Amino acid sequence: MSYFADKHPLVADIFSRYPDSPQGRRSALMPLLREVQDAEGFVSEARMAEIAALCGTTATEVRSVMSFYSTYHTLPTGRYHLQVCSTLMCSLAGSDELWDHLVSHLDVQPGDVSADGRFSVQKVECLGSCGTAPVVQINDEGYYENVTRSKCDRLIAALRQDAPPPPDNPVPVTVREDGRQMMATGERVGASIHDRGPLPMPAGAGGEA
Repeated sequence: MSYFADKHPLVADIFSRYPDSPQGRRSALMPLLREVQDAEGFVSEARMAEIAALCGTTATEVRSVMSFYSTYHTLPTGRYHLQVCSTLMCSLAGSDELWDHLVSHLDVQPGDVSADGRFSVQKVECLGSCGTAPVVQINDEGYYENVTRSKCDRLIAALRQDAPPPPDNPVPVTVREDGRQMMATGERVGASIHDRGPLPMPAGAGGEA
């Protein structure tokens, strides 16, 4: 059954945000993906084809766009989709070991959903919170920062009770105007753009022509 068949006002509203042109219709691809994923938890092949037809493109292009963003899912996810940042800073802070602990503890692998439907897991690229690594994000909510094994265990225990604790950082990335991150405690971490000095000029550079 078509997802958008009985949602003409919604589709019209989304397309109204973009120019009335072939390029404009293709620009509506991401909000249409978001609409389906919010409703169904993932975007199936059938939904990709439906969105492609609406946007005047191909299902291959829709999948290509989805593959660029780890926030889109092509497979069903659990009620709690745990995403572990796996890029350099989190890896140096122990995210690889945290990942092994997590999948072992939950007995679930990427692409699977736990038997009770609660959990799915995914390694994701940089979540942009390097100063509080390692970081875990649940669904589209905020960040759980400095996640140790014991903190991970407490988090899972709470999720099993369907009582997730509030994230350490409710906003995915809190970046102040000076470029510095701020933890939920109010502590500033990382560097500020004002801490950076001018790059040294190579010898002989900057002279008169």
